[in-house]
Amino acid sequence: MMLPRELVHDTIVLDNKPGAKIHYTFAAEKCLQSSPRGLIVFLNGLMTDKSTWLPVMASIIRKYGDDGYPSLFAYDRYGQGLTEDRDPQDQGREKGRGHDIGDVVRDLHQLITQIDKEKSESRSRWQLHVIFVANSIGCAIARLYAQWYPGFVEGLLLLDPMMANSKFDWWPDPDSGNFNPGELPEDVTIDVLREQRTKFATIFAPDVVNKEGLDRRNLADMLPHSNQPWLQGPGGHGPVITVVEHDPERFATESLQSMGTPISLSMKYTNPLWHRYNKGVAQITDPKG
Repeated sequence: MMLPRELVHDTIVLDNKPGAKIHYTFAAEKCLQSSPRGLIVFLNGLMTDKSTWLPVMASIIRKYGDDGYPSLFAYDRYGQGLTEDRDPQDQGREKGRGHDIGDVVRDLHQLITQIDKEKSESRSRWQLHVIFVANSIGCAIARLYAQWYPGFVEGLLLLDPMMANSKFDWWPDPDSGNFNPGELPEDVTIDVLREQRTKFATIFAPDVVNKEGLDRRNLADMLPHSNQPWLQGPGGHGPVITVVEHDPERFATESLQSMGTPISLSMKYTNPLWHRYNKGVAQITDPKG
């Protein structure tokens, strides 16, 4: 796909982490000088990179080119996508467990600070309003950023957030003392249940090492609740939060195809649990806006 010329691809080195380049894509704002400075930041999931956002950024530019749009920014975290350099602080630490979500959030704040200074000097007197568009674990990054840096985030568009407080242990444990096999769907045997629990734990559990070396083992401690704490945006009001869920039937079908998960397991346990989590996330802002 041909991308608009407004999208610029470049690298940047964080002032506090010299020697490691981060690849990013940026489009400068096109809006009236009297409007607030805005920056839409796209945050990747764990198994994707910034290339997934490029069609979205291109669509915004083409659709709103005449009326104006805020600055657009996407990047690949250390060890992800085009960013081949590893996080410098990973050196000397256990392989695959060098940095955690907190480190990613602090890096993101440093990154936004430098990009804003570099790209928006002519309007630096205006407060920057940040809008996050995030997917999967990127939603957890967005939440923590808004929590740790109150007053900066104007809005969060959270696409199928991962359950940050989950160990991906969604189904009944057949080895627990209160397990009742009679509550299982008719087409799910105990052997199938054990197989699915093992399969998901092997791939998705927080202690599983990933390509970018992001340690997720303490994520549930950082975000133990879906519905708290409340977030504070610019001007003291809560940011606008929109949560977009996956289609439950499509998810169940795709889980059957990719993981062999019986549709009944997804529909009885996984989807309702995820829906309750998402309802909580949608409540972490002032309902009055």
